[in-house]
Amino acid sequence: MASVHESLYFNPMMTNGVVHANIFGIKDWVTPYKIAVLALLHEMSTTKPMALLDRRRLNKLILPLQQGPDLTLEQFLKIVEECCLRMVNAVKHRYASSLNKELFFKKNFILKIPEPLISFSLFLGLFMRQMLLAYNKLSFSQVYKLYKSLQQYCHRVQPELSALPTEDMELTSNEDPSAEHIDKDELDTASLHQSELRSEGTSQGPLSQKQAEYFLARQAYLLKNDENKAMSPAKLQDELNNILKFNPDFAEAHYLSYLNSIRVQDIYISTHSLLHYFDRLILSGGEGKSNGDEGYGRSLRYAVLNLATLHCRFGHYQQADLALQEAIRIAQEANDHVCLQHCLSWLYTLEQMKGSDSVVLTEDSVKIAAHFCLPYLASLGIQSLVQQGAKQGMPANKLLDALRGTDIMHWKQSLSELIEISLAQTTSIWRMYGKSTMARQQAQLLLNMNSLEPVNFSVQQNNTEAFAVALCHLAELHAEQGLYAVVSDIMKHLKQQFPPHTQHAKLWMLCDLKIQFEKAMNDGKYHLAEPHVTAISALNSTEGLYRKAQLLKALNQTTEASQILQQLQQQCEKSKDIEMTIRVMLASAELHWDSSGFATALPLLLQALALSRQHNLQSLTSETLLHLAFTQLMLGIPEQALVLVQDVLESVLAHGSLIDKGRALLLAARCQMALAGAAVQEHRLTAVHTLDEAAVYFSQLDCKERMRDIHYLQARLHHTLGNISQRNKCSMLFRLLDQELPSSGMTVVSHL
Repeated sequence: MASVHESLYFNPMMTNGVVHANIFGIKDWVTPYKIAVLALLHEMSTTKPMALLDRRRLNKLILPLQQGPDLTLEQFLKIVEECCLRMVNAVKHRYASSLNKELFFKKNFILKIPEPLISFSLFLGLFMRQMLLAYNKLSFSQVYKLYKSLQQYCHRVQPELSALPTEDMELTSNEDPSAEHIDKDELDTASLHQSELRSEGTSQGPLSQKQAEYFLARQAYLLKNDENKAMSPAKLQDELNNILKFNPDFAEAHYLSYLNSIRVQDIYISTHSLLHYFDRLILSGGEGKSNGDEGYGRSLRYAVLNLATLHCRFGHYQQADLALQEAIRIAQEANDHVCLQHCLSWLYTLEQMKGSDSVVLTEDSVKIAAHFCLPYLASLGIQSLVQQGAKQGMPANKLLDALRGTDIMHWKQSLSELIEISLAQTTSIWRMYGKSTMARQQAQLLLNMNSLEPVNFSVQQNNTEAFAVALCHLAELHAEQGLYAVVSDIMKHLKQQFPPHTQHAKLWMLCDLKIQFEKAMNDGKYHLAEPHVTAISALNSTEGLYRKAQLLKALNQTTEASQILQQLQQQCEKSKDIEMTIRVMLASAELHWDSSGFATALPLLLQALALSRQHNLQSLTSETLLHLAFTQLMLGIPEQALVLVQDVLESVLAHGSLIDKGRALLLAARCQMALAGAAVQEHRLTAVHTLDEAAVYFSQLDCKERMRDIHYLQARLHHTLGNISQRNKCSMLFRLLDQELPSSGMTVVSHL
């Protein structure tokens, strides 16, 4: 089920719009990298015959190259080569010509920029004009240093470019004596390659203000929408440390450091960076310029609120509660209704995370958000109520009606994030109610939906929690049908899209472990299932206890399994988890079967049936009816048992998993065999066909224990029908499987 509390993160860097006036670093208009960009522009303007697609790619490339951090020559040429292969050689030749001493000092191509390109009406024209003006202001010694830096810049990566004569030039006594003491704002040797990136992606010197802002905006966008395309946590932190080394008061860099630290669950650095962000934001007076004292108070309120959300993420509920109370107090003093509403949203989220009932708080939050015209927070509250209602077993019509009402508003206002959450929740609801076809449809609708968010940096928003939930549901649905190759592909994509250190990785980890556990149990390989129980318990204690009880029951350790089921039932009743409560009742009834207490299992099964019908859980209703039918068969009432099986058989075949289909058909065949007796031949023939259908489903899962049971029943049926050859064949198959499989203590007589 997609949660909503992550969507409540307030990102001051995205909303404050603070632009710092201070510039860190020094002027870098004339650098070896900028000259390489200028060479590319020059070749683009002078190369007439060029394919339209190549020119379009190069035009899209120019702005990121001009605004981004300086690259090494190797990186620059590689990027150009990916866009237009023929342009690389021209740029190399143009750049190599600048290394020629005579050409550089007499006929430098910087001084030969075509006049139409230096137009104020063109953005690139402004860039070229700034380059030209900066170059004209250089003294002779600075031009010489520029020439030397070009040699060094090319020689590091492309020795063949520096093959031209590079002997030193003797300086005359007319050299400016003050050239050795250049002001920080003037060009010097360090500034010529101050932003050059090393091959591993870290900066050697300071970035300009625009370069740093572009870098921070790009990385923040990638962290939000596609974390895999962002820099790795270690490299990004190195870049941020380099930026902060030259400008410690750059607030946005501290905030990006906070987001980066959250990726690796580093509580110390994330808290440190968050506090530094708001300290720098307040000290810079960015908000105070427009709002006076109110700007200071607003930053302080949201600083405390963000600190509370950070503690929520790391499970520090007591510290989070104290921070929330402080944020509420400050917001009340300032009469800030928007901040108060954010605080209330996080307050009910915190109560949910602690396992408390937060329905009343959530309802109040929705009412207040609607009153103050905050549709985003109101919709989040409604989705949270739907999530809680689904866990507590509310009727399906009420949940879907609530989501349908909010979806209309989402589409009108293009709230794509909430649309994704709504589709993921609808998928989960249909899955919980046993409608696998509808769940598959909703998941595919989400995965094929075009994002309504503006696409920047060629990134689509596809790494949200909603996408992870939808993909996990698809993986489980395919696993239920025995399509494990498809499951492997989905899991491979999930691992690439959501690496283990990301916040949503637990979703696919738990999904993968559950699939592997069920596969091992179906195969009868209990020794392989045992490690999965420990791993599942680490991610979800409730699921881990339930799987542990299943494993102990399969190993005939009924006493330990019964104790765990009793403990689990108490937890479920406390948390009002209806779905797990019903599953625990069914597992407890199976324990009664193992001790031949079929009559004592009836009250549990009837209670489970009442709960599943009350909450419209069709899948669990069908499973409970199959348990009741098996109990009636064991009590000697095959007629009523067959009626129950036939009532649910259509639903199971339409929406059930392969194992459920095979079990239902196997139970139907056993009821038909019990009704046949010694005289009715028709029931025996029907049972043979039913067993053949069940064998198809079990063979697709490679469920050898079930196939052994089917071969045993088939041999008995063919013996009564007089089919000696078929009887011998089924007996041989049964014998082979019986020798291969270990004895589990459970036979076809004692389990469903």
